[in-house]
Amino acid sequence: MFKFEIRLTQTQLVIFSSLFFVLFENFVFFKKTYEAFGNVFFILGAALLLFIALSSVFILISNRYIIKPLLIVLFLISSTAEYYMQTYGTIINDKMIQNIFETDTKEVMDLLSWNLFLHIVFLGLLPAFLVYKVKLINRDLKSEILSRLKLLVFNIIAVPVLYVVFSKYWVSFFRNHKTLRMYTNPAFYLYSLGKYVNEKYFTKPVKFRHVGMDATLQSKGKPKLVVFVLGEALRYDHFSLNGYKRDTNEFLSKTKNTVNYPDVHSCGTETAVSVPCMFSPYTRSEYSDKKAKNTDSVIDVINRAGVNVLWRDNDSGSKGVASRIKNYEDFNHADIKPYCSKDGCYDDVLLYNLQKWVDEINNSKPVFIVLHTKGSHGPAYYKRYPKEFEKYKPVCKSNQLQECKKEEVVNAYDNTVVYTDHFLKEVIEFLKHNSTKYRVAMYYMADHGESLGENGIYLHGLPYFIAPDVQKHPASVAWFGDNFDINVTCAKKYANAPYTHDNLFSTLLGLMDVRTKVYNPDMDIFNKCRIKQ
Repeated sequence: MFKFEIRLTQTQLVIFSSLFFVLFENFVFFKKTYEAFGNVFFILGAALLLFIALSSVFILISNRYIIKPLLIVLFLISSTAEYYMQTYGTIINDKMIQNIFETDTKEVMDLLSWNLFLHIVFLGLLPAFLVYKVKLINRDLKSEILSRLKLLVFNIIAVPVLYVVFSKYWVSFFRNHKTLRMYTNPAFYLYSLGKYVNEKYFTKPVKFRHVGMDATLQSKGKPKLVVFVLGEALRYDHFSLNGYKRDTNEFLSKTKNTVNYPDVHSCGTETAVSVPCMFSPYTRSEYSDKKAKNTDSVIDVINRAGVNVLWRDNDSGSKGVASRIKNYEDFNHADIKPYCSKDGCYDDVLLYNLQKWVDEINNSKPVFIVLHTKGSHGPAYYKRYPKEFEKYKPVCKSNQLQECKKEEVVNAYDNTVVYTDHFLKEVIEFLKHNSTKYRVAMYYMADHGESLGENGIYLHGLPYFIAPDVQKHPASVAWFGDNFDINVTCAKKYANAPYTHDNLFSTLLGLMDVRTKVYNPDMDIFNKCRIKQ
């Protein structure tokens, strides 16, 4: 019987594997580099430099017991990373790795495809199988060390040669095109993984910081009922309220006491960053994941002041924001007809029995409700709304957005905006129903925006400093009942001013009449328009 076997030394295995990574797992890196410099020969130089970096690291850390398992794992991961970089323009940085660890199964299922499977088979499983079949040649210690030294000496000599040959390119490559390195595979995601692990598990523990311990309610008269709708991936320029050519806000555009905010910028370009940041007392420049998770959020402060607080979630959890309140309800895996199916639940599920919850609590206390929506979460936009909200056709019914026509992707996305408009209508109707017992208001803000194929980029999550504005510019709108203590005419006067997620902490405290030393009236976007009771 034929027995398939490959005999290689450890150094040879490192060389062949490094070559495979460079030649077959770095299409996006070479494409971006060519777009930046337009020189084929420099691409070859960049390829050689990447080979030098990978082979040097592998040869220094490897031994006969770890080299094969390490390469097998890296081939499988790298094939997946290369697929998502090619397909969506994704960069696998530490924030994206955090997203991966915090995502749920339904989000994962939306990202699976036959193209991904084929990518993993040919660029992951095939090289991994070949590595598995390698029989490492046993050599004496002297021969093994000499072999490794030869590779390292070649690499050391090649670096200055490359610098001399392409000297006019390297300065620009390292100074002006720093983002190109983020597409190197597996180099950058390994660096990012190390950064994430170090930050999460090996940095000095942060003592939990309580803020707003002096929080008190200062409202008079009828208690308040405020619903904050936390949106997902809804970009500002697909709101017809912001001048979009399509009527995606049919309801909101006709609703009295609606105030639209066209110039809001997010704390991050991904949910795992934006959500904990926007509810934290930290500005974007001060924020870190560890600090936010070890500090009271505005939800904690409002709850501490004596407000009835409820968080209902139909997205990917509160990211720790609501972990310390008792009223947290997760609808991600609910089976409530007609809102839910095998693809998840439509956002209307967040209103299911909500009136019952309000009726059963202490009606003498104010109420603050957060509804975390699935919104415009991609890439399967067509799954985010019921069929009757498919206003724009034809739609992309695939998670392979790059294989659909641009019009189909935009149509599917715009239908999610139409459905969001409907959902906000239902929230407002719910509030109006309760306006005899409460002073009512709604405030909507998305966590970030979304790319829809502009410059070959889809979805969101690019590093903030290179992300296009549409990923950092979410939609935001407010509505106030007639009995709420905000002058709507005044609010509209200030609505076009630039705001960020940094404003949310004090704005929510102001809406709920919570007074505390951590409240900053200058950051409360409604403060100038508050009607004194």
